[in-house]
Parts: sequence; C-alpha cells; structure tokens
Amino acid sequence: MSMILSASVIRVRDGLPLSASTDYEQGTGVQECRKYFKMLSKKLAQLPDRCTLKTGHYNINFISSLGVSYMMLCTENYPNVLAFSFLDELQKEFITTYNMMKTNTAVRPYCFIEFDNFIQRTKQRYNNPRSLSTKINLSDMQMEIKLRPPYQISMCELGSANGVTSAFSVDYKGAGKISSAHQRLEPATLSGIVAFILSLLCGALNLIRGFHAIESLLQSDGEDFNYVVAFFLGTAACLYQAVGTYGHTELSQIEVILLWNI
Repeated sequence: MSMILSASVIRVRDGLPLSASTDYEQGTGVQECRKYFKMLSKKLAQLPDRCTLKTGHYNINFISSLGVSYMMLCTENYPNVLAFSFLDELQKEFITTYNMMKTNTAVRPYCFIEFDNFIQRTKQRYNNPRSLSTKINLSDMQMEIKLRPPYQISMCELGSANGVTSAFSVDYKGAGKISSAHQRLEPATLSGIVAFILSLLCGALNLIRGFHAIESLLQSDGEDFNYVVAFFLGTAACLYQAVGTYGHTELSQIEVILLWNI
C-alpha cells in the first residue's frame, strides 16, 4: 500500500528539528529511516532544495526554502508528484504560520510541535488519493518535477560523512552544481586585487629606474652597474609576485612588494 508515513520540519543551517509528526511506525525499515533523517538533517545546507533518497522499500523526500527544510518518509511506490505536492503544502502553511524571526531564533528542538496537527490532517488527505484528486491541481507540480526533477541522493553520498563535512558533487537539470572546495579557485579578494595592482606598479617603477640607471651609466663612470642589475631583478620579482598574487594572496605579500622599493 502506498502512503506517507511521517514528516518533519527542520532548520537548514544546523539541522534543528522544529516540528514532526508523532506517529512513527515501529517497523525495522522505518526505524532505520529515522537514522537517515538525522544524517540528512546535518547535510541540508550542502544539498539542493529538492531531493530524494531511496532507502529500500521507502523514499525520503524533502524540499528547502527560506532556511527551513520539509522532509517526509513514504513507501517506495508513493507517487512523486503527490509527495512533493504534500511537502509544498507543508511549506506554505509553515511560512504563513511562523515568521522567519521565530524559526531563526529557536533554540529548543520541536518548539513548533503544534504544527504536527496540520501535518497529520494533510497526511490523511494525501493518503486517500481518491478524495485528494478532486481537491488539488497537480498539473503545475507535474510540470515542475518534469522540468526540474529532484536530485537523487545515493547511499554512498549519505554514508561518506562520519562527523566530517564533505561537499556533494551535484549535477542535474536546473539544480546547478556544487563542487568540492579544493577543485575550484576561490574568487579574488580585495587584498588580492590590491596586491596584484601594487606588484604591477612596483614592477613598472623598477623598470623605469633600471633604464635611468643605464642612461646614467653610459653618460658617466660614476654609476655602479650593480644598481642596474638590482632594478631589473626588482622588476622580475614584482612580476613574479603579481603572478603569484593572481592565484593566492596573503597580506604579507604587500609588505614584500614594498620592500623592493626601499
């Protein structure tokens, strides 16, 4: 029999449960899924806003919006369109009932447990598809799921974190991509841009001084050739510094640049 078994409302940033249905079945498979609920709640900030996890005879679906995630457990044969329509109803009601200030400042688990009354009523409706089909329009949800299907979380991804934060590699239509931090360059910071510009300016200044030193050397014997070498070495060092700054910059690099011109 296809049906919704339970649902939870969870804060995304720290996985704090805000509300949940209180009628969990006690079967072994359902109890195992409760563990997956907890594991997923710790990873919500890393995941797309619409996901599905298949766990044997059960599916866990969730959506996230405005810092809150709505998660549900259903049998594997429960229709996707009904599952996400159910979650969408929970989301709309929760946003209407509670403002963001309350959800952001909540410190106790299940501090909105009274929302379970709405979860229970909605779950009963969605577990009776014959009466449900005449009350809601599923065409919009069907189109949305077709255009932007939920990301399928693998058990391998879920089990990869044992107290260690890991990034998911996500690639699916409409959901974007999330890459590991070490596989992409970080955007340039203000200090990096400043150091890069200073490196180029100091390199140009040393180059000009080098040419002036050559002119002085040719006009008189008083100019030491070492000054010419020093200025051109300074130019090379600044250009090298600029290249290094382009990829990664530390504040101490600015000090190194300035030392060449003392």
